[in-house]
Amino acid sequence: MNTVKEDLLLHPVRLRIILAIAGRQVTAQQLANELPDIPQATLYRHINTLAAAGILSVVNERRVRNTLEKTYALPDQSLYFTAEDLENAGSEDYIRLFTQSLGLQLGYYARYIQQGNVDLVRDNVLFQMFPAYLSDVEMQELGRTLQAVLLPYFKNKPSPERRRYILGLTSLPDVVGTPLPAESQTGAPPVTASDAPEE
Repeated sequence: MNTVKEDLLLHPVRLRIILAIAGRQVTAQQLANELPDIPQATLYRHINTLAAAGILSVVNERRVRNTLEKTYALPDQSLYFTAEDLENAGSEDYIRLFTQSLGLQLGYYARYIQQGNVDLVRDNVLFQMFPAYLSDVEMQELGRTLQAVLLPYFKNKPSPERRRYILGLTSLPDVVGTPLPAESQTGAPPVTASDAPEE
C-alpha cells in the first residue's frame, strides 16, 4: 500500500479540497470562500502540502498587490489509487478507503440537506443500489460503457446554466447470497431464483 499517497488523499480536509478543485482551476481564496468552515490557515497549509506532493499543480501565478496569487488544478489521475499504490494493501486498508469514500459522500449530502429548500426530484438527487447478474466480461463491458458515457460530461466547463454535481459510483460482488446450484449431471435445468427454497 502506498502509505504516503494514502495519508495525502485520505485526510478529510484534503479530500474536500481535492474534490472542490476537481474539474476546474481555482485560487486559494476561491477555495476559502467555498469552504468557510475550514480555518483559512488550515486550508492554506493543506493546499501547500498537496501542491508539494504533486497532488495539486500550480497552473497560473499572478501578482495581486504584494502577494503572489496561485491558481491550482488537479493533474490527470492524481486523485486515484493505482494497482501499484494498492500493492500489499490489507483488509484494514481497504475498509479505510471505502469508509472515507462513504463519509465524504455523506458529508456532501448532509450539506445539501442543511442548506434547506430540499427537493430531491428537482435537484436530481439519486442514491440507489441495483443488484444485477453479470459475468466478468459483462461487468467489464458495463464499466467501459459507463466510462464512455460519463467522460464527455466530465470535460464540461463551468457556465451560468450548469450547476456542479457530485457523482458517486460503487460496484462490488455480492457475497451474502448463496449461489444457486449449477445444472446437474443428469441434464435437469438449473434451479431458478423462484424455485429456490425460502430461508
